[in-house]
Amino acid sequence: MEKQKILIVEDEKRLADLHRDYLQQAGFETTWLEDGNRVVPFVRDAAPDLILLDLMLPGKDGLDICKEIRGFSGVPIIMVTARVEEIDRLLGLEFGADDYICKPFSPREVVARVKAVLRRGSQTDLAEELLVLDEDRYLATIQGKKLDLTAVEFQLLAILAARPGQIFSRDQLMERIYSDQRIVCDRTIDSHIKKLRKKIAVVAPDLELIRSVYSVGYKYEV
Repeated sequence: MEKQKILIVEDEKRLADLHRDYLQQAGFETTWLEDGNRVVPFVRDAAPDLILLDLMLPGKDGLDICKEIRGFSGVPIIMVTARVEEIDRLLGLEFGADDYICKPFSPREVVARVKAVLRRGSQTDLAEELLVLDEDRYLATIQGKKLDLTAVEFQLLAILAARPGQIFSRDQLMERIYSDQRIVCDRTIDSHIKKLRKKIAVVAPDLELIRSVYSVGYKYEV
């Protein structure tokens, strides 16, 4: 079986060597780049399976690199940052990152996050086979059966299904659905989720696609 390729983008050689050692021990193939200007051309040519991307880099900032890559590739990206004030922006996925790790961290945590994000990518493939969304017509089908959804219910399902396994808080879901900044109670999301689950159960009673994460929010899981 071909090894999955991890691109490590890190300007601190000691950290990069640590990442490489642990990831290689876990069965991954690794490449290290320290100059931000080299990252996008490399990704275009080599198509890695995942990028471990430091936020602060010489040549080009990690956030700019992430945005540029998202213009042509959906490769999973884990951002690495020591800038705590950036975490909310990263979690908000404004830049298309799939996950983040905050320094300092253990190398084992890095390996665990890499594996989790790669598994999430496999779940996305399964989700696309199971669920079909036509965003132009707000039409959703599960296993070929049509769901009768409102516009808000469709948007909720589309947001959650786009990133299987990722937990979305009520606030994050409200921000994405009510972009006009109208004032709504966070329990409004709970109500929409409840109705969405009932409609899914009608066409696919054996599937529990939308799961609650106690005191946090919701996630889509195949």
